[in-house]
Amino acid sequence: MEMELAGAELKAVLNRLRRAQGQIAGVIRMIEEGRDCEDVITQLSAASRALDRAGFAIIATGLQQCLTDVESGRRNGEDVEQMRARLEKLFLSLA
Repeated sequence: MEMELAGAELKAVLNRLRRAQGQIAGVIRMIEEGRDCEDVITQLSAASRALDRAGFAIIATGLQQCLTDVESGRRNGEDVEQMRARLEKLFLSLA
């Protein structure tokens, strides 16, 4: 399943991933500095949410592209039900 992200979609996903990258770097620094456990967990939770949102945005784009392809008859021989199952599996992997 190939997926193309448009300019705005790509920018939003990359921003979320960069935010998560910064938050993870912050978590590492906090642990190295011996910071309070509650602060570390709060920062780690924020990084996790940023990663989840990036994943959901990518899956949503895939769903949209799949629907567009199905409507225009461009599924390249892949069964629509197979595609649905693959996308569902991806979605549930983030849940």
